[in-house]
Amino acid sequence: MQAKKRAADEGRTLTALVEDGLMLVLATAATKSRERIVLPVSKAVGGTLPGIDLNSSSDLEEIMNAS
Repeated sequence: MQAKKRAADEGRTLTALVEDGLMLVLATAATKSRERIVLPVSKAVGGTLPGIDLNSSSDLEEIMNAS
């Protein structure tokens, strides 16, 4: 109801008021810069179990279903 009243007070449509608000929000969001996130690097050792071929999805599915 506040938006409807404000639009009437300003002599424009509710749609125009909403469009202007949306443009303002999108313009503000586009100019904000985020702090860069540094992702951790895994220090895990090892690898896949012997006989597991990561390039064969059917073999992987078979091994996962066997567990």
